[in-house]
Amino acid sequence: MSGVHRNRVTPGRVKKRKISFRRFTQILFAALFNGYAAGFQKGKIFTGGSKTVCVPVLNCYSCPGALGACPVGFLQAVLGRHHFPFYVLGLLMMFGIVLGRVVCGLLCPFGLVQDLLHKIPVPKLRVPKKIDRPARYIKYIVLLMFVIVLPAFAVAKTGVAPPWFCKYICPAGTLSGGVPQMLLNPGLRKAAGALFDWKVLVLFAIVGASVAIPRPFCRYLCPLGAFYSLFNRFSFFQMHLDENKCTGCKKCERSCPMAVEVTKDINSPECIRCVQFLKCPSSC
Repeated sequence: MSGVHRNRVTPGRVKKRKISFRRFTQILFAALFNGYAAGFQKGKIFTGGSKTVCVPVLNCYSCPGALGACPVGFLQAVLGRHHFPFYVLGLLMMFGIVLGRVVCGLLCPFGLVQDLLHKIPVPKLRVPKKIDRPARYIKYIVLLMFVIVLPAFAVAKTGVAPPWFCKYICPAGTLSGGVPQMLLNPGLRKAAGALFDWKVLVLFAIVGASVAIPRPFCRYLCPLGAFYSLFNRFSFFQMHLDENKCTGCKKCERSCPMAVEVTKDINSPECIRCVQFLKCPSSC
């Protein structure tokens, strides 16, 4: 019986659904968040009322199929207009308190993309701790500077600050919004310049890293993952290590895609909560 559990989940039960449940959930939410099929056919962005509602994950507003708004883009837009983002902060805090980084592990479409890329059968890399640990703080810097400070204070001549994270970093937006829009709209292809080339370069770097390293964007760059990680230790969804059953073999740690020290800190801010349906119990 597994030493890692929540609500008495046993390894046998986890194995039966470790692929079907988690992957089905990821695909389901990717389809729900980007379910406007006509957008891909017509090359036009959906502009219905649901676009005023934030989904809990990175999901580009400019994606032809997007039915909701990205919370990070929404947050930057509100700050850029010098208003306090009560709605989006309240919504993100609600998801953080209830789920923590379950959002990252089960609901995020770009997390699904990284997971699938990592299945490509090539040699994998394990980032040394002396590099990995400090690099994880980059996402907090991205959250603070590119999502909060710059949109709030670096105002353009128009009086409105640009969405700095979306404009210069977000690979999820380039993949789901930028690339499809370029393919569907010839006029945009003619207007594309150095900025789009830079965004494609960032996307390719993340894609390449994802093949060799599990979830590199989630580990090192995602501002939404940084925000949700602040709630991991006291969210409603908590993991527990049964010390009476744990033998200290650390198979769970070797299988963890986020390199969490499960036996020391199972509710680490870095845990994306894939444990119930994937790695920890089934490897124990």
